[in-house]
Amino acid sequence: MLNIGMKAECTVVVNDTNTAATVGSGSLPVFATPALAALVEKTACLVLDGGLEPGQTTVGTVINVKHLAPTPVGMEVKCVCTLTELDGRKMVFTAEVYDKVGMVGEVYHERFVVKAEPFTAKASARGEGVE
Repeated sequence: MLNIGMKAECTVVVNDTNTAATVGSGSLPVFATPALAALVEKTACLVLDGGLEPGQTTVGTVINVKHLAPTPVGMEVKCVCTLTELDGRKMVFTAEVYDKVGMVGEVYHERFVVKAEPFTAKASARGEGVE
């Protein structure tokens, strides 16, 4: 059962795979904003772990990222994500992202519950006939 206030945490170390220079979101060897967004989505999914019906999953629909400070290669980044709203199939999360110096990100994130099989079939059908 999902409840407002549920939380999860997830950490990642900044390395050559998640820098702005590597992912193409900039030219510097610092934690990339897209990597920060991915960390938040992963952590939101951890909040929901075990709380959905069989055959259900969630998809991200909105993410508003404030990337507040750079984190260098080698430093750990921790995301704390909280479920703040449940409205039918819509779920709202807020997240705070920290490195060892302090806060590096504030994020608002929405996800929607979907039935996995029909959603995947719909996505596959979108690609049919497209070259």
